[in-house]
Parts: sequence; structure tokens; C-alpha cells
Amino acid sequence: MGFLTKITFLGIGLMGEPMVRRLLGAGLPVHAWNRTFSKAERLAPHGAIAVANIEDAVRDADIVISMLEAGPVVGAVIDAALPSLRQGTLWIDMSSTRQSEAQAFHARLQTAGCRFVDAPVSGGVGGAQAGTLAIMAGGSEADVDDARPVFEAMGRVTRVGPAGAGQVAKLCNQLIVGGTINIVAEALLLAQAAGADPAAVRAAIRGGFAESRILEVHGQRMLDRNFLPGGQVATQLKDQHNILAAAAAAGVALPVTSLVTERYESIGDVYPQADHSAALLALEQMNPGQRVGGAPDQLP
Repeated sequence: MGFLTKITFLGIGLMGEPMVRRLLGAGLPVHAWNRTFSKAERLAPHGAIAVANIEDAVRDADIVISMLEAGPVVGAVIDAALPSLRQGTLWIDMSSTRQSEAQAFHARLQTAGCRFVDAPVSGGVGGAQAGTLAIMAGGSEADVDDARPVFEAMGRVTRVGPAGAGQVAKLCNQLIVGGTINIVAEALLLAQAAGADPAAVRAAIRGGFAESRILEVHGQRMLDRNFLPGGQVATQLKDQHNILAAAAAAGVALPVTSLVTERYESIGDVYPQADHSAALLALEQMNPGQRVGGAPDQLP
């Protein structure tokens, strides 16, 4: 990547805002666009140029970064931006989408003479704020290398294959996250129901083979019954469905992931904005009269 004259960031949400702050902190020039313009405007005091019109936002951009809700939204934004993109622009989609959607975005942009990398992330809002996101990039080696200074301002990037492979890596990450959250919930409920102190059980097994970031973070959330959103049930459920779609396309059966998806579906309409550790609530619904801890539920 040579000298950048313009980076455009599309989507100033919970993740997008701290990601832009990291780019600005690295001295990179950023134009910010969001459908709700006031969210982009909030970054102006930090050095971003807020732009209300998407065509103006992407015009003459060297790199366009999108961090949006889901694949259909990314597709609509690409359609709106495409006539204003110059030849050779590198579009980096950091949203979580289906592999097939990422491949379609790549084909659409390539036909228009532009380049594409899908680069979903793991690490949540905390990782975005700290600049420690795990970034899984799918695209050509040259395009990922061109974007490396941008990625390194936000976290650690690993190229995992061609366009679409980034989304596969993110789905593998979410498969492990979703499954492990449910396993931790089952362990804590078993501890409670069988007469042990679930907080003490969690402390006892930490540092052994069962240790994980999920046991550390989400296990504590469950003990505190703090279901205020970090990652949301609705987002995890979207990811579960995308995992199963990728599995179907690859011709493999994922029986445990299918069960995890059913658990999230059982509360998806009731607690869509709750943290995905609310999988504990789905488990408690299956076991009337059993409840982990004595704290009141904290729900959005």
C-alpha cells in the first residue's frame, strides 16, 4: 500500500466507532459514513471527516472499509457505492456475512475493476477499543498486504485463503464460541443443581484443561446473571444459521452446532438483544425450578 489519500469507513456502530478511532490514532486519514449521520459526526472531533452522502464518501477512496449488520446490508451499500468507486479501489468488508455473500461481493467488485477482501473480526467491542482484534482475511496475498497497515492499526491479521475464506474462519470462531457458551452454562447449572457452589466450581476448574476465555468472561456473566449485551443473541443466532449454511454448502454435518442453534432459536424472539451468554436462560427453561446463582437478571 502506498501513500493513502483517502480511507472511507462505512458503518459507525458499536464496533465501527472504536475501529475508526484506532485508525485515526495511527495517523490514517478517515472519511466516515453512517446511515444515521449523527453517528459519523461524533467522530469529527477526533479527526474523521463525516460525510452524509455515500457517493461522496467513497469517491476517490483508496480503501473502503464496511462494518455493517449483515450480508444483505453490505450488498445494498455496495450497490449504492459502486457507481462512484474509482478503478482499483480496495473494498474491505469487516462485517460477518455468509461465505457465498462474500464471494458474490468479490465477483461484483472485480467486474467493476475494484478489489475485495473479506476480513471479519473477533474480539468484540473491547478488542476494537484496544486495537487487539483478531482479523481473518480472505483475498489475494497482494491485496491483504496492501491493507496490512490498516489492519495493524486495529489488531492482528491472518490471511486464511481466497475471498470468502475470511468468513469461513469467522464462522469457525463463532461455532466454537456458541458451543462453548452452552457447555459452560450446562456445567454451572449442573454444579448448582447437584449441590455444589457454581462460583467455586468455576474457580476450581480454571487453569485446567477446561480453561477458556468463555469460562472466564461468560462464566462470570452467568454467575452475575449479567445479560446486558456484549455479543447479542440475535447476532449469535445469525452466525449459527450462517455456519449451518456453510456446512450444507461444504457437504458436512455438524450435529452439535445444530443443537446449539436450536438452543439460541428458543430464546431468539424473547431476548434478541441480550448477551449471548443468555444461552443459560434457554437451558434453565428446559429445567424448571433450576437457576444458577441468586442475583436478579440484568437484561436489556
